[in-house]
Amino acid sequence: MFLIFDTETTGLPLDKNAPLTNFDNWPRMVQLAWQIHDEEGRFVKAENHIVKPEGFIIPINASMVHGISTEHAAKVGKNLNDVLDIFYNELQKVKYVVGHNVRFDLNIVGCEYLRTKGFNPLEGKDVIDTCTEKTADFCKLGVGRGGRHKLPKLAEIHQLLFNEGFDMAHNASADVEATARVFLELVRINVINEEIKEGDDFLVKFREANPEMMKSAGIKIVSNIEEKQAQQPSNSATQRLSDSKYTPEHFTHLHVHSHFSILDGMSKVPDLIEKCTKNNMFSMALTDHGNMFGIKEFADAANKYNGKVKDKIKELEKILNDKEAEDSKKDDAAVEIDLLKKKIFKPIIGMEAYCAPVSIDKRDGRADRGYHLIILAKNKQGYKNLCKLSSIAYIDGYYYNPRIDHSLLEKYHEGLIICSACLGGELPQKIMNGDIEGAEQSLHWFKNLFGDDFYIEIQRHKTDKPNADQEIFERQQEVNKVLIDLARKTNTKIVATNDVHFVEEEHSEAHDRLICLSTGKDFDDPNRMHYTKQEWLKTPQEMGMAFADIPEALENTQEIVDKVEAYSIDSDPIMPIFDIPKDFGTEEEYRQKFTEEDLFNEFTRNELGEVVMSREEGEKKIKKLGGYDKLYRIKLEADYLAKLAWEGAERRYGKELTEEQRERIVFELHIMKTMGFPGYFLIVQDYIRGAREELGVSVGPGRGSAAGSVVAYCLKITDVDPLKYDLLFERFLNPDRISLPDIDVDFDDDGRGKVLDWITEKYGKEKVAHIITYGTMATKSSIADVSRVQKIPIPKVNEIKSFIPERNFPDNIKDEKGKSPKVNLKNCFKYVPEIKALLEGDDENVSTMLTYAQQLEDTNRQIGIHACGVIIGASDLTNYAPLCTIKDKDTKEDVLVTQYDGHVVENVGLIKMDFLGLKTLTQIKDALANIKKTHGIDLDIDTIPIDDKKTYELYSSGNTIGTFQFESPGMQKYLRELKPSVFEDLIAMNALYRPGPMDYIPTFIARKTGKEPITYPIPIMEKYLKDTYGVTVYQEQVMLLSRQLASFTRGESDTLRKAMGKKLIEKMNELKGKFMTQGEANGHDPAILENIWKDWEKFASYAFNKSHATCYSWVAYQTAYLKAHYPAEFMAAVLNSSIRDSKEVVSMIDECKRMKIDVLGPSVNESEYKFTVNQNGQICFGMGAVKMVGEVVIQAITEERDTNGKFKDFADFLIRMSGKGVNRKSIEALAGAGVFDCFEGMHRAMFYHIEEGDKTTFVEKAIKSVSAYIERKNNAQFDLFADSADDISETFTIQLPECEPWSQMKELEMEKELVGFYMSAHPLDMYKDAIKYFANIKLDQVKDAIEKSRVDTTLIMAGVVASSERRPTQKGTEFGIYRIEDQSGSYEFRLFTENYLKMNPLLSAGSHVLVTGVVRERYPKKDEIIDPNAPKPKELRITKVELLETLLENTTREVKFTIDVNKLDKEKCEEFIKVIKDNKGKQSYTIYFVDRDNNLTCQMHPGKGRISSQNVFELLKYKDYVTYDLLK
Repeated sequence: MFLIFDTETTGLPLDKNAPLTNFDNWPRMVQLAWQIHDEEGRFVKAENHIVKPEGFIIPINASMVHGISTEHAAKVGKNLNDVLDIFYNELQKVKYVVGHNVRFDLNIVGCEYLRTKGFNPLEGKDVIDTCTEKTADFCKLGVGRGGRHKLPKLAEIHQLLFNEGFDMAHNASADVEATARVFLELVRINVINEEIKEGDDFLVKFREANPEMMKSAGIKIVSNIEEKQAQQPSNSATQRLSDSKYTPEHFTHLHVHSHFSILDGMSKVPDLIEKCTKNNMFSMALTDHGNMFGIKEFADAANKYNGKVKDKIKELEKILNDKEAEDSKKDDAAVEIDLLKKKIFKPIIGMEAYCAPVSIDKRDGRADRGYHLIILAKNKQGYKNLCKLSSIAYIDGYYYNPRIDHSLLEKYHEGLIICSACLGGELPQKIMNGDIEGAEQSLHWFKNLFGDDFYIEIQRHKTDKPNADQEIFERQQEVNKVLIDLARKTNTKIVATNDVHFVEEEHSEAHDRLICLSTGKDFDDPNRMHYTKQEWLKTPQEMGMAFADIPEALENTQEIVDKVEAYSIDSDPIMPIFDIPKDFGTEEEYRQKFTEEDLFNEFTRNELGEVVMSREEGEKKIKKLGGYDKLYRIKLEADYLAKLAWEGAERRYGKELTEEQRERIVFELHIMKTMGFPGYFLIVQDYIRGAREELGVSVGPGRGSAAGSVVAYCLKITDVDPLKYDLLFERFLNPDRISLPDIDVDFDDDGRGKVLDWITEKYGKEKVAHIITYGTMATKSSIADVSRVQKIPIPKVNEIKSFIPERNFPDNIKDEKGKSPKVNLKNCFKYVPEIKALLEGDDENVSTMLTYAQQLEDTNRQIGIHACGVIIGASDLTNYAPLCTIKDKDTKEDVLVTQYDGHVVENVGLIKMDFLGLKTLTQIKDALANIKKTHGIDLDIDTIPIDDKKTYELYSSGNTIGTFQFESPGMQKYLRELKPSVFEDLIAMNALYRPGPMDYIPTFIARKTGKEPITYPIPIMEKYLKDTYGVTVYQEQVMLLSRQLASFTRGESDTLRKAMGKKLIEKMNELKGKFMTQGEANGHDPAILENIWKDWEKFASYAFNKSHATCYSWVAYQTAYLKAHYPAEFMAAVLNSSIRDSKEVVSMIDECKRMKIDVLGPSVNESEYKFTVNQNGQICFGMGAVKMVGEVVIQAITEERDTNGKFKDFADFLIRMSGKGVNRKSIEALAGAGVFDCFEGMHRAMFYHIEEGDKTTFVEKAIKSVSAYIERKNNAQFDLFADSADDISETFTIQLPECEPWSQMKELEMEKELVGFYMSAHPLDMYKDAIKYFANIKLDQVKDAIEKSRVDTTLIMAGVVASSERRPTQKGTEFGIYRIEDQSGSYEFRLFTENYLKMNPLLSAGSHVLVTGVVRERYPKKDEIIDPNAPKPKELRITKVELLETLLENTTREVKFTIDVNKLDKEKCEEFIKVIKDNKGKQSYTIYFVDRDNNLTCQMHPGKGRISSQNVFELLKYKDYVTYDLLK
């Protein structure tokens, strides 16, 4: 009746849809097994046949799956014809053929029949599969493709049905045994039914015959693997000489992954070099997966190590050159030098590439992901070609992996050494797939291209570690036999490697967790990926033990090391080319016009033409700039820059320049030229010009030290006059040392992308790239990641993370050097008792998690795109550094980025520019547009008066919310005290208001306000300290004073600034001597100079850059000016920029209320996409804030309204917006947010209303009515007897539904859902009186209050319950987690045991509650160690929860009324008496009559009668003659 069968094969088909007659496509069958069962499921017989491989071999890959080797099959297998004949005879006896995922097996057997006998007996047979959508729905194992349930594997469905696995999966006989049982059980439980076409009686009888769970047939399964294990290794390639003591004389690791193989490697580059050098391995290749991310760090780390070695050599060479040194010392030094030279570490730059089998253009399946290939650069040309290959792999070849192909290797092969890689390499893969001939052909291809620079790589690392992949070693053994044979046959050298992924053997467990993170698996997942746990950086001794029988494979690594040349990948700056107008001049003309001597004089003299260096020094400088050939280009750019600068100077300062202006411009232009950077300034001024003039993008006035340049000011790179504010150019470019300029530019948020597109278009996409960033596993991140893998409960994880200090350890914790230790897990194990207790505790899951988290901490977790850094190159960037692509989170487009990050990318010669998006510029731009719209004024924000009285009044009152830089509460307090009156006050406050300098603010204010005298240590210092009232505020002041007092040069003054800021003790001591000597020579008292120096030392570590403070203070002043003069227009702009930050919008709306600016709700007849201002000075809410309504829809609404007038009613809206993208969802969202509240007779509930017995909302019906109307109207145009279309339009109406309006609470809830915050009111507004009288703290103050309050302090807070969760405790009871919100913020708390049972019913989501808590000392947590010297930790214990709506109603507190008799008349008396009489309740009351004119008071306390304070307060709250209070 049923034949259940399965096959094992040589692999998978190339194309699963190919015809069965394509014999080369389909794998060969190596095992065929089947069972026959009768109509009641009874076992009849079973057969199992291994097929003798005739004309093919069984690939290693296939053999590792099913255990059948070619040798074993040849020995025990049957002839294929005989097996097929037996199977054919069995097929004739059965009606149904059954299998699991049976289509594959049908194809395999069918192909073998066609290949051997010319027909396929399986055709036409009834087939039943146990792996279908139907069985997937039954198993429900998770979501698969297309959102359907995942198709079950045989082991999965077997486990589900029988709660047990089965042995020897992938043995056809065992698989048939399992499939038969699964199939019969599925029939029995009616999952498989209509597939058996025998009628209902058949299935009834089957189930009657099998009332209980089906059992296996019980046949004996013969293991294929046992036969394989019985084989003995045949040659040295498979031997394991674990007892060998062989240590190679030379060995170098050539296959090493660092943590730049993201979420795969965990080795840190310095640790790799340290271990290599400690174990006498003075070279290593870094070969990360498909990338060169870590190469620059690798080269720098090697240089750092080598620098120390070379310094020792230099010290010893001094002995050799010392004529007075003893000969014995010289001999010892010579020996030591020879030893040290051998310890110079040689970094080998490489990559483990993915090489596409056919071409990078082919992307048809898993096979096209690419073979692994080790590529090493043996010289600078090889490095350049490696950069090309790595870049192309990402830019053009990415398909699952960044890929190259053979054609690219042919193009960029020069200077490269190739190793065949691990089991993922082309040769091993072909060998494992049985294509030995193909492997040999590939070997010849590589040999023909690379000659003796191609090496066969072998790996052989047996593992006995738990949870390690045991099969890798077996595969390596089999593959190595063939590789060694091929190597000998083709005279190719072998190198032994280890696939290094971590540094030490003990890191294997942490790496195992890392792989779980990478693959998204749990640690206990039986199907997850495993490594061998042998992937550590083994010592030469450990490698010798593994490869003692093939010593040449170890020694050959030295041959590769010797081939690799020493070279640097660093470069001087490679300037992009700015296109200079030809009518100004060309390089060719300059070469004819100027001699090299002319250039020498121009570039080596100072700005006055004076000789300042020797010929030798001058030639050295010219060489540094790129030689005379490059100088012609630099001079051309410098001359053109000078032309633009002098033209700009005339626009800025007028035709007649002062001596100071002229001298400064000459000096700066000379420095820019002689440093080689004029092209840089030309490019910057050009894209800023393009932003302003061509793109309409707002550009900031400057930022950072670049604002100290007068030339930058003349070129309109910056907009603040450096001379006016004593800003220094040398703070930007120190003339005593060449350093790259760094001009950061602010653009408005929306315009930044436009500028980047403009630059890419102008310079070419191959010359422009963003900069990569590397996100590392921070302390808390590593805890969370490893915990997730080890399934540690989230509450426990959060508790552990809470013990980690946020940024710094407490001040009382110092390390061995007396410094505050860095916050990392290693230090937390030392200094945080709770963490130490968990590490040493009994919970093994937690303690191991912490151990592995510490090992993974600071390893790279992901790559990203630098927020503002951009590279512009002179030519294709891949000529200088490797690039890659990263998908932008917002646009989802691939963005080109450098593979080296911003810390090092400039060192390889690339020029970095920072393009920043500044929200404030967008606010200013929007405000100006609002002003233009409402007032018709084109306000030029760059020319507003700097001494505007109204603006300084705003600052002096502290009303700076919404303005730039000055809006924090602390700043507002200081502004009110300072009462700034000049722009310099703002600059100073901007610089001082930060940790450190903030200590100087009281002195600054006291001197400004005359409460403290203004003094100067030396009178001449007044020149530079006058604006800051004698207080040193800026770095620039220190620089200027060092020149004034001690005659420092410009360069020396900047060196002083940097030495102080970075605490360079040696340099500071050197400069102090110079300061004291030269200062004293200038006639100053050494004691005073000493005190000045001490003040500078203390101050300079956090002194601020005045250039930056000035620029940002100017932007801040502009925002304050707008707020002072155009408050509504400015606040509308601020609201726009915060539209997606609901908390910020609420805060800004509150500020509008304080300013008495109405913020109207969104209206279809008033609102735009953004917040705008109407003619009455009211802010109209922007419809863009409403969720589920796109910008296109809103634009269509506003365009229709602007073109044809306001909408008359909802019917008019629907008619006019028909066909313009407005659908039911967008209409309902707009309605829920109140956009249609302006339509008379409509309320929000109508739009969502569904009539009883109906399923369609009012909006859906209305849309259908409009569609029907329009159709009738269109038809009427062709109907001679119909009314005109206009007549139809006039009579069209929509019947409004009859339903109750929503409650205010419901409206508010919808607003929160659709906009993110409450617009028209806040749920707590209706309880203002209750909150006023019963609460004593806002929610945003609670955490701080707990920390600062005394024990037993009572805190009472009001809020809306935002979330309410019930959780099980470890004891099986429940506890609750609650979060309440008010207008200020939120607070979360937990309730346990009795408190939970008592208070939980009142804390459902949406409830309005008053929560009372008492500050107590916190109980120590399990295993927590409390520092007896530290303040005891505190917590808030919740003691009571009450509903806000019942407070006033139930309180027994007395009400106090105060009546102003001067405002009282008969009508008001009667009104008051009526209110009291009509609102009986529980509160007693007292009435105070006050005559303020005559200063008289009397009181009346009724003995009887109680009132409802809740009702009375509501009725009297707007009366002018009475106030009320609730007494304590």
